[in-house]
Amino acid sequence: MTDFSLVMGGPIFQLFRKAHLTGDHLELLHRRLLTIISIAWLPMLVLDLVASRPGIPGRLTFFHDVEVQARFLVALPVLIMAELIAHSRLRPAVQRFAERRIVRGEDLPRFEAAIESAVRLRNSIPVELALLISVYTLGLWLWNSRFGIESPTWYANPGGRWHLTPAGWWYVFVSIPILQFVLLRWYLRFFIWYRFLWRVSKLNLHLVPIHPDHSAGLAFLGKSAYAFGPILFAQGAMLAGLVASRVLYRGESLLSFKLQMGGFVAFFVLAILGPLLMFTPRMAAAKRKGLADYAQVAQGYVDRFEEKWVLNTPPSEEVLGSGDIQSLADLNNSYDIVRGMRAVPFGLDDISRLAAATAAPLAPLLLTTFSPEELIIRLVKIVF
Repeated sequence: MTDFSLVMGGPIFQLFRKAHLTGDHLELLHRRLLTIISIAWLPMLVLDLVASRPGIPGRLTFFHDVEVQARFLVALPVLIMAELIAHSRLRPAVQRFAERRIVRGEDLPRFEAAIESAVRLRNSIPVELALLISVYTLGLWLWNSRFGIESPTWYANPGGRWHLTPAGWWYVFVSIPILQFVLLRWYLRFFIWYRFLWRVSKLNLHLVPIHPDHSAGLAFLGKSAYAFGPILFAQGAMLAGLVASRVLYRGESLLSFKLQMGGFVAFFVLAILGPLLMFTPRMAAAKRKGLADYAQVAQGYVDRFEEKWVLNTPPSEEVLGSGDIQSLADLNNSYDIVRGMRAVPFGLDDISRLAAATAAPLAPLLLTTFSPEELIIRLVKIVF
């Protein structure tokens, strides 16, 4: 079977290999982290220290810019580290389709073709070049269209969005594009992964409705979605930085963001698990067929059971200790498993874990409203 990796490929990966920032299997993570932070964050600090003018009243300093620190010291490193997690979780998930014979033998060529198509898109130079162009076109347009700068900051002065300091020029034209490119690259990987799964969902899959995972053998897809948990955490960290800056420096209330934060968590959980609903028609059909098949088997068994133990008087055997009774119970349990089969390859535990990963960076924002002591008391009351 063709080897599959969502992250081990593409022009940037090859560039990192030549620069000795990664190995053939994503080694040297510390080098990549140090290099990215040295390019995206450190120059802003140095330029701000060199060109800053202390003593300006109301000026937002570099270290007090919570949004920037959350972006480049939390979100960006997590997005880089997430490659290892995605590789380790998604690669085995693809192998399970063949290992567990979910993809039938006659469909293996189409399955291989789906993998090869995903690999080609992952390795596409024009696609990554388009991402880079979009960062320096659409990205700069978004920066220009954002709210005006009303008070002096470490990166710009009032009077216009382009009244940038030296640190601000690096921030706008180097640091932000790096973060945007890394994010867009992850969104591209989302697209590649779900495009691959869509092609697999169109195959004549061998789904077993009595499978103990209650998802006809596809529950591993819901677990594989944990590979994207770090990306959700990084997105949550960026939102937390934005909200914290509004609360701390603009006097806005944390509660005024509750709908946005709730919608944010729901949107990203849906974005990760929602595409897996493409397997629902196949799973629903497998459940219907399973119920019909096991009902037919059960009917034949209970007819013979009734004839032997109810209509045959006196019975030729003792009911107590008979294997027929245990077989009837086992058959009932099997039918209950089919009846309880989900029509989606994930459960509430998968939803809650991804939601927790997204919301975790938002939790410290409670300290902007409650003191640590009051927050502990409230948590204790909730738990107990």
